[in-house]
Amino acid sequence: MEPFYNYIDGEWTACQSGRTFDNINPADTHDVVGRFQASAAEDGQAAVAAAAAAFDGWKNTPIGRRAAILNRAAQQLEANADSIARELTREEGKALSLARDEVLRSAQTLRFYAVEGQTFTGESFPNDDGDMLVYTQREPLGVATVISPWNFPISIPARKIAPALITGNTVVFKPSSDAPLSGYRLAEALIDAGLPKGVLNFITGSAADVGAAITQALAVRAISFTGSTRAGEQIHRSVPLTTRTQMELGGKNPLLVMEDADLDQAVELTIKGGFSLSGQACTGTSRVLVAESVREAYTEKLLARVKTLKIGSGLTPGMDLGPLATRNQLDNVLRYIDIGKSEATLLCGGERLSGPEYDNGFYVSPAVFTDVTQQMRIAQEEIFGPVIAIIAFSDYADAIAKANDTEYGLAAAIVTRNPRYMHRFAADIEAGTVKINRTTTGNLVNAPFGGLKRSSTSTFRESGRTGLEFYTQIKTVYRGL
Repeated sequence: MEPFYNYIDGEWTACQSGRTFDNINPADTHDVVGRFQASAAEDGQAAVAAAAAAFDGWKNTPIGRRAAILNRAAQQLEANADSIARELTREEGKALSLARDEVLRSAQTLRFYAVEGQTFTGESFPNDDGDMLVYTQREPLGVATVISPWNFPISIPARKIAPALITGNTVVFKPSSDAPLSGYRLAEALIDAGLPKGVLNFITGSAADVGAAITQALAVRAISFTGSTRAGEQIHRSVPLTTRTQMELGGKNPLLVMEDADLDQAVELTIKGGFSLSGQACTGTSRVLVAESVREAYTEKLLARVKTLKIGSGLTPGMDLGPLATRNQLDNVLRYIDIGKSEATLLCGGERLSGPEYDNGFYVSPAVFTDVTQQMRIAQEEIFGPVIAIIAFSDYADAIAKANDTEYGLAAAIVTRNPRYMHRFAADIEAGTVKINRTTTGNLVNAPFGGLKRSSTSTFRESGRTGLEFYTQIKTVYRGL
């Protein structure tokens, strides 16, 4: 099999060690999606050096030309959406329809920043000296390292790389080793669109081998990372003082079902938020807090709905749940299900599936636990799989206390008809993304995204116009006339 290469300083090249690794289809482990470079520190150093050397030229490139490159890259993604989506499904496992939506969303992100970046400017300030002009100007930082996860392997790097490039930064991009092909296609689109050499450098390999070289170098001025809280905190503590970090980390996201809720709606939001991506979303619903007065009715409806879900390859039409993305994910989810069985009551699911269509993949049936209390590990720790914990509450105050009783604060949602609950929930919940009668998952391209507490560094938000701020610094200029 012909390997996919790194892209460093304008050249597609093998890593210096010559080692490679295989990218495996989680629905069928006999299917090798691609072979990629197992890069090490020297490859990371070369990528950073190339990005640093290209910075002056790129920051002085007219912004209209930068925007045109983003638009051409978006056009390439749109033109090849079907083939890229199929590759995404093969390497990550999600439904083909969701994969195609992700590719098109990534193109939309590139187009959004192509426009917004051209209006992202400084300010002027009135003063009492008629012979002086005071204003700020925004400038790029330099080299930005982008490290992205496997669960949204093209849309998450797109929302990091696009604002970095449009504001004049150069980029070192390392995708997850569990889903590198989608990131490769994004890099390919940007390169084919006309990026000068060194402006975008694409490198694959394990974080243990290449991570320090692309995060701790003095030339790196910004790091945007999405992944586990543990890994994010390690990066955040290890980088130089002059390096900005943007960390989007774990979640333990609650859905509150109030006593006045439409229970059919609540069930559908639970299914979509907790199971549609096999639970593999940082904003996925993992805790459902239900008013005691409707818990029995809600649970009955939820179990009936779960039993209708179809599990299989993402390439199969009508499939609701795909496989878990990796064997490590499979082992971790099964371990938490065993923990849950020792703590609470398992109502359904939680089994490693077997049979001709499942034996070569990482399939688990969606699990629903009840009689869950705040002290249990399945109520506190991020599982990142199709596991729902049902927690009862007595009143609104109890619901908010339990919802906020976690180290995370990424997303939260409420199902209610009561305007007072809606208003209070938005103020009382400790989460960066708040949904009312909507699922915990999903965010707009043009709206800020990020978490509170240990779900984020709580410094700079991603997405939307706010996403441009992370990649720029401000100079204040006093100019005599």
